Amino acid sequence: MNARDALTASSGALLIAALAAHVTGASQVAAVLLSVSALLSLGPIARRALRALRVRAFSIDLLVTIAIVGALIIGEATEAAVVGFLFLFGAWLEARTLERTRRSLLALVALAPTRATIDRDGGRVAVDVEDVLPGERVIVTTGERIAVDGTVLTGDAWVDESTLTGEPSPVHRVAGERVRAATLLTSGYLEVEAELIGAETTYGRIIDLVEEAQESRTRRQRFLERFARYYTPGVLLASLLVFALTRDVEFALVFLVIACPGALVISVPVAAVAGLGAIARQGVLIKSGEALEALASADTLVVDKTGTLTLGRPAVTEVVAEPGVARGDVLESAAAVESASEHPLGAAIVAAARTRGLPLGRPEDIYVLTGAGISGRHEGRRIAVGTPDFVTEFGAPPGVAALTRADRLEEEGASVVFVADERRLLGLIAIADQPRAEAADAIRRLRAAGIERVVALSGDADGPTRRVAEALGVDEAHGRLLPADKAAAVADLQASGRTVVMLGDGVNDAPALARADVGVAMGVGGTDASVETADVVLLGDRLDQFAHARRVARATVRVMRQNTALALATVAVLLVGVLSRDIGLAGGMLVHEASVLLVIVNALRLTRMRGPAATEASRLPLVEEARR
Repeated sequence: MNARDALTASSGALLIAALAAHVTGASQVAAVLLSVSALLSLGPIARRALRALRVRAFSIDLLVTIAIVGALIIGEATEAAVVGFLFLFGAWLEARTLERTRRSLLALVALAPTRATIDRDGGRVAVDVEDVLPGERVIVTTGERIAVDGTVLTGDAWVDESTLTGEPSPVHRVAGERVRAATLLTSGYLEVEAELIGAETTYGRIIDLVEEAQESRTRRQRFLERFARYYTPGVLLASLLVFALTRDVEFALVFLVIACPGALVISVPVAAVAGLGAIARQGVLIKSGEALEALASADTLVVDKTGTLTLGRPAVTEVVAEPGVARGDVLESAAAVESASEHPLGAAIVAAARTRGLPLGRPEDIYVLTGAGISGRHEGRRIAVGTPDFVTEFGAPPGVAALTRADRLEEEGASVVFVADERRLLGLIAIADQPRAEAADAIRRLRAAGIERVVALSGDADGPTRRVAEALGVDEAHGRLLPADKAAAVADLQASGRTVVMLGDGVNDAPALARADVGVAMGVGGTDASVETADVVLLGDRLDQFAHARRVARATVRVMRQNTALALATVAVLLVGVLSRDIGLAGGMLVHEASVLLVIVNALRLTRMRGPAATEASRLPLVEEARR
């Protein structure tokens, strides 16, 4: 218990003792106890008022100080003691309640690793995280949190990255892959080369961003602060005027107390902090209070296609077999040869075969013609995978039906490879970037949350862009756009009166993110340029996180308005009560503190808003069951 809490408790105890003394007839003892209680509460309140006056600020503490001193002077010790205790007790409750709204940040800080085991001078030593040097080898075992951002040098482990992404399922990490600080190694062993340490890590930047956001001011908050700067001395002058007109000291003091703008001053910041905390718990960082308000008021969403609406990596969408050939044989033959390739389309074919449990074997006599295809020997047959010209030169020209089918698939946005052996064409495989599993539902939820128009922009061709847009229920789509074109499209929407949110993940999205009213970046998967430019960062790379953030942002602004209305209504009701002589000094302070607590409790509702259930949005789609 700190000194102020002790004074609050002592003031309350003396107030209760005075009440007991009064009931037993010891009036003089009660008067002394009430005076001591009032003086105890006056101390911390007056000190804060003086500190504010030193910087030329009129605070609520000054108004309460005047009220307590005035009540003591006119012999109203009971009123003075009650006002002082209620003000201190209200401040104590306010501080304890506000602490709940900051628990998201406290939880973030608690998860940040403070120690790391490193390989130094031929031995393993435990050091403070800030003492780790870039390039040093960090040892991580089961149950430990990774202390740095870096690259796995050796080892094999499952890592829980939910602190960053919100995804509950652990991910497999092996040599060559990146890991991040504060993620938990659930099983296995890793040796990691330290690259970013402490505040420079992804997690460190998250903590900094949350701190900055919770300390930032919304437009409403800045207005209320300016209002209070003039309102408080105005109340003081009005109280003096009331006294001059009525010559009633107690009436003037009651007016002074009930006009305190306590609930009004905290009505917006407590809602902003609660809203930002609720959003941060779902893996979404909003960098400022202004961005929170802008997100709530936006009516148009502009979204990049590749890596945002889609997974950003190719996957097999269809396997077409020639008559007499099983689709499973087409996929297995292509995957066996492509297992020797590093091409992204080849990787998609191999991944699809592994998903189906097809054997890959060991291809031999590999031949690669860049931009055309790959061939190799598999199970005694020579297999070719590539363009129509490539398989034609191989001796298996595609027929009209196959070429027509390929054209149709390409019009739908797929890349098509042909598969053949020495004797004939086996079939073709369509590969395309796939929409995120949660994208369609997220767009529906965004519309329900007030987004009126959704526009997809992409540097990709018009066909694939339109195909994805139609599948997800996007209003319009534009392809073949350069970064400047995307920014211009955002500007055109703004010129038509739209408030625009831009959602993207790449360097080419940075100009549009900067131009939009609110820029939103896919955090972990996004580039540094897009993350730094954006006002909002989705750490889990999930669109449903953004839909939840939009819902909470709108709820936060509603709570700000409700709190402001409640605070103003309380002052109005109290003024009526004072003018009708129905409310005294103690009663006025009781209602004032009750309004402060109501404002806080209303804001705390935001902390109970639940986000979307985590989805394994990153998984590759299964290939349609192949008929053998």
